[in-house]
Amino acid sequence: MKVLVINCGSSSIKYQLIHSKEQETLCKGLVERIGAVTSIIKQEWKGEKAVKKSVALDNHAAALKMIMELLLEADNDHLKSLDEIEAVGHRVVHGGETFKDSVLIDQAVEDAIQEAFDIAPLHNPPNLQGIKAAKQHLPDVPHVAVFDTAFHQSIPSKAFLYGIPNRLYRRYKIRRYGFHGTSHYYVSRRYFKLTGKPKEGSKLITCHLGNGASIAAIKDGESIDTSMGFTPLEGLVMGTRSGDIDPSILFYLIEKEELSLANVHALLNKHSGLLGLSGYAADMRDLIEEAENGDKRCQEAIDVFCYRAKKYIGSYLASLNGADTIIFTGGIGENASLIRKKILDDLQGLGIELNEEKNQEGLFNEDISTEKSSANIYVIPTNEELVIAIDAAKIATAAKQTPWA
Repeated sequence: MKVLVINCGSSSIKYQLIHSKEQETLCKGLVERIGAVTSIIKQEWKGEKAVKKSVALDNHAAALKMIMELLLEADNDHLKSLDEIEAVGHRVVHGGETFKDSVLIDQAVEDAIQEAFDIAPLHNPPNLQGIKAAKQHLPDVPHVAVFDTAFHQSIPSKAFLYGIPNRLYRRYKIRRYGFHGTSHYYVSRRYFKLTGKPKEGSKLITCHLGNGASIAAIKDGESIDTSMGFTPLEGLVMGTRSGDIDPSILFYLIEKEELSLANVHALLNKHSGLLGLSGYAADMRDLIEEAENGDKRCQEAIDVFCYRAKKYIGSYLASLNGADTIIFTGGIGENASLIRKKILDDLQGLGIELNEEKNQEGLFNEDISTEKSSANIYVIPTNEELVIAIDAAKIATAAKQTPWA
């Protein structure tokens, strides 16, 4: 089944055309600067050079229309007609407490996504815009929502409740939700497939490290805790997000700097993290390069990032009562051997030892721990789009079947 996977941001759309049965990406593309004077669309078919166009796209509906036209422009055997697209999978960031699994989108699902606008104001509105726009262009195709929060709905109340009056949880659903769930799900399942080990009895720590970063504790194949919380701001130091912070700092800054709530929100989400610590860049590659050239603030930003990750791994070793495996994924987790080494250094007292030679080689899908390490260490490239495509295909197939099929 050919599935179109759509990931809508506030001014962008990422998309892939995936053959779900073959688990093969046929085409991928990106539309940026939607609503600006000039928008940019890049598209690349498998085995072909990428094409790039500058066009005027006022909204997501116009962008989806351009995507459909561009998909049919290419002279290849992968897609001759839009009728060959049998399902559309939509990434939706926040499903609240409503959705524990991916679902076929109907009006009730759209309403629930909209109800979560208050707790995901940056993500859910463009996600819903993308759903509505895609339905206009592919009205007779099943559309499926795949939620970033769904995998973490197995977290128990002792881990998801905050130490605030319980009435605030009951009234406003203020709790830990966790994000990057599709990635944590994928790499954990990929690990089970690679090793042949069962989910039952397993204890994994999965580290999704990129511009956004989170760590999850997974027991028996289910998430029992994760570093991101009510929003993606909690937890690790990230590219531009602060991660964990003493709440009193906010009141102090508001008083000293005379900041508005909007200013504080922007400070913590867009001007903090690696960017704020270094005063130079949010990209780990740039920081490593400058640190090697002697920049102390860039080195300090790297040290803080790695130390925070180490602390979370340690806390999850306690939550899980040890771990079978630690998995690294995401742009940093997959590609930065230095960062993996710094995070895992000095964990030998807990029995965790990294094979430095294998780590330097950048081996994927192989154990890179030493023989005497108490936990295996893997680097597994994530593939969230494939998870979305497989879920969409499965749900779309079920939706087409009669009760007697």
